[in-house]
Amino acid sequence: MSGIAKDAPSSKRSSAGVLSELAQLRHVREVNVLLALVIVGALISVYTPYFLTTNNLMGVFRAFSLTAIMSIGMVMVIITGGIDLSVGSAMGLASLVTALCFDAGFSTGGSIAAGLGVGVTFGLINGALITGIGLPPFIATLGTLSIGRGLMYMITHGVPVTPTTPESFSLLGQGYIGSVPVPVVIMIVLMAIFALIMRRTRFGRHIYATGGNEQAARLSGVKVDRIKLSVYVLSSTIASIAGIIAFSRYLSAEPASGFGSELDVIAAAAIGGASLSGGVGSVTGAVIGAALVGVIANGVVLLNINTYAQQAITGGVILIAVSLDVLRNRLSGGHS
Repeated sequence: MSGIAKDAPSSKRSSAGVLSELAQLRHVREVNVLLALVIVGALISVYTPYFLTTNNLMGVFRAFSLTAIMSIGMVMVIITGGIDLSVGSAMGLASLVTALCFDAGFSTGGSIAAGLGVGVTFGLINGALITGIGLPPFIATLGTLSIGRGLMYMITHGVPVTPTTPESFSLLGQGYIGSVPVPVVIMIVLMAIFALIMRRTRFGRHIYATGGNEQAARLSGVKVDRIKLSVYVLSSTIASIAGIIAFSRYLSAEPASGFGSELDVIAAAAIGGASLSGGVGSVTGAVIGAALVGVIANGVVLLNINTYAQQAITGGVILIAVSLDVLRNRLSGGHS
């Protein structure tokens, strides 16, 4: 009996510990967004049995994978307190340059390298304008967005570029590994790599420090300008990867490719818990945010809701997510 009596308090302590951990888990932004994703998915599946089929789910994953990939770079920029409006243009121009290189007879490796070079160039220009000249990120990246979009129409004259490409290249956007589309695999790999970088490396800690308090970060030895330049280069380069994948999928570079995608990418990061004031956010959260937007879009189609309502619904989700974040900060004594 005494043994049982001794075990009772320990079992109570263990139960209290589990409840405490669950309570703390509620405050993790990624968990909240994941919970919202599960609830939305469950509601859609109640009204349409087709939602949970393998073909539909893989189609949803493929559809939001490019937005999710670009959100990985975007969330790092947002964590530093910046914004990158040029990701759509970087994506579209990378797609176009890759297509033009194939059309000119370049090898697959050379064409992909040229596309990636577009992203690096965009990032270097954005970073130089922001850290060197001191332009606000919104203005600098709005300018490069417009320049990139103008270049695409100047080069194509509004006509899609559809070169002949090797069959192996098309696997990048159209292929499968088992039943999983290759773009989804690329998304998962990039998410894992950059989540690890943000959580476990000095570079990741310096990104958070820059966005949390830039002046304090400088005083503690963080090379803030170098960090900012790096995240803008990463953001545009990751966007160019998405552009190359998009071209591989459709084998045609459209003049309007990537148009407006920067809004979806910023929405994914914001819904995923990134604070637009900087210092808060995660790669995993941004990808889950992109998944939530993708599931909503799929639900709109499956439930025969007016497709024009999709943007309104997404906008409502953004407002709710950001409002909840502000309220949480106020309740915890933080600053919105």
